[in-house]
Amino acid sequence: MSRAVAVVGRPNVGKSRLFNRLVKRRVSIVHDQPGITRDVVSAEVATGEYTLLDTGGLGLVGGESTAELTAASEKQVDFAIAAADLILFVIDGIEGITALDDKIARMLRKSKKDVLLVINKADFDDDRVDLAEAYRLGLGEPVRVSAEHGRGEKTLRETILENLGPAPLVEEDTKTAEDPLCVCFIGRPNVGKSSLGNRLLRDDRLIVSNTPGTTRDAVELPFRFKTRHGRQVDFRLIDTAGIKAQTKLASPVEYFSRLRSLDAIPRADIIYMVVDALDGITQQDKAIAGEAVKENKPIVILVNKWDLVLEAFRDGDPSTEIYKNERDYREKYEKALFQRLFFTPGSPVIFVSAETNHEIDRMLNAAVKLNRRLDAKIPTPKLNALLTRLLQQTPPPIIGGRRFKIFYATQTGNRPFRIRLFCNREEKLPENYRRFLEANILKEFELEGCPIVFQLVGKERHKERAGERSRGSRRRAREGSAAESNFETLED
Repeated sequence: MSRAVAVVGRPNVGKSRLFNRLVKRRVSIVHDQPGITRDVVSAEVATGEYTLLDTGGLGLVGGESTAELTAASEKQVDFAIAAADLILFVIDGIEGITALDDKIARMLRKSKKDVLLVINKADFDDDRVDLAEAYRLGLGEPVRVSAEHGRGEKTLRETILENLGPAPLVEEDTKTAEDPLCVCFIGRPNVGKSSLGNRLLRDDRLIVSNTPGTTRDAVELPFRFKTRHGRQVDFRLIDTAGIKAQTKLASPVEYFSRLRSLDAIPRADIIYMVVDALDGITQQDKAIAGEAVKENKPIVILVNKWDLVLEAFRDGDPSTEIYKNERDYREKYEKALFQRLFFTPGSPVIFVSAETNHEIDRMLNAAVKLNRRLDAKIPTPKLNALLTRLLQQTPPPIIGGRRFKIFYATQTGNRPFRIRLFCNREEKLPENYRRFLEANILKEFELEGCPIVFQLVGKERHKERAGERSRGSRRRAREGSAAESNFETLED
C-alpha cells in the first residue's frame, strides 16, 4: 500500500474520531466504549494523496473483548505499522501519558518508521498541555488537535503532507482500464462473512472469531482474481458487520454497526448474501435480502459452511436420514430458499465453504458474470412480444372492474434494468403480477439475478404528456407565425 498513514494508540483516545475528521465522512464507528474498532479500516483522504488506516485499540484486556480479539486487534496494528509510510500516534491530552502510551512509543521507535505524535482532546488552552511529558516520549514535536471540534485540523493535515513529501508520479501503464468490481458481504452475525473474505484475500486481514458480532465496521479491501480464461479482474471487497434485527440491538454500538452495514449496500456492484447451510433461511435472512432488493442490487446467494453438511452425510449423522443423499439435501435447501426469498428471482445460489475453499472460484466467477449481464440491452420488439404473450397466457387479475393492460414497453436504462411500461392504469399492477413479469423477463433474456425497475406510465398521464407536447407545438407554431409577421413588417 503506497503512501499509507496509520492511526495508532491505546484504546479510547479518539483514533476513530480523528480518522473520520481527516477523511471528512463517518467511516469508523465512534463510541466512548474502548475497543470498538477491531479491523483495520482504510479510506482515501479527500485530496486522494494518501490512504488513511484506522486500527484497533492496543492493549485491550478483559471486559467486552476476549483474549482472542485482543491478539487479533494487535495483529491489525502490526500490519498497519508494517504497511504505513507515516504513523500518527494519538495520545489523550486530558488523561496525559500512561504506561501503555510509553509501551506503544517504544514499539514505534523500534519500527524505525516516521511517527507524528498527535495530542487529541485539546479543547483547552495550550498551557494545560504538558509538553515536557509529551517530548519525553522521544517522538519529536507534537501536534495538538481536537478531533471532535476540529481544532488543529489544518495544521495536522499540512504536517502529514510535509512528512510524506511529494506524491510519486503514476506511470500511465499502471492505470487500469476498468473500475474495480465492488462486492459486499451481507448476512446475519456469525454466518462466516469474514472467513469468506479471508479466502478471497488469501490473508488474515479480517478478524475471524467464533464470537458473534466480531466485525463492527464495513471494511473495504482490494484484491485481484484470475478467471478461468486467464482474465485479470480487480475487485474491491466490503466486509460488513452481521446485521441484527432492530429489536435485538443491545447497545448503541450494535445500532451504528447495523447502520454502517446497511450503508455499505448502495456502494456495492454485487451483493453476496451469506446464509448458513445448517440453519436454513431465517426471518432475519429474509429481512436482510430485502434491504439489498430495496436498493435494486444484484444478489449472489452463498450457502456457507457446506463442509459441515458433507461431514454430516459422511459420518451418517441422524439428521441426514430424511434425505436420500447430499444432492437431495441441496435441492430441497434451494427450493426452501426461494420459497422464503421469492423476491430474488434467478439469483445464483452457490454452496460454498470458507473452511475448505469449496466453490470459492465459482463464487467470484458468478459475480463477474452477473456484472457483465447488467450492461445488456433488451431488444424492444422481443420485449413487447414477450409481454403480449404473458398477458394473454396469464392475464393479470381484475381490480376495481378493470384489468391491467400494457400498450408498449421499452428499456430506458441499466444498473438496474429500467423498463418503461405504457399501460392503462399504473395503480392496477399487483405486486405478485409485477414479480411474475420480472421473473419471466429475466429468464427470457438470460438476465437471472439482475434487478428490474418498472417505470409505469398510465393512460391518463400519457395523454397529459401528449397534450402538453401538442399544446407546445401549437404555441411554437403561433410564435413562429408572429415572428414571420414582424419580420415582414420590418422588411416593408
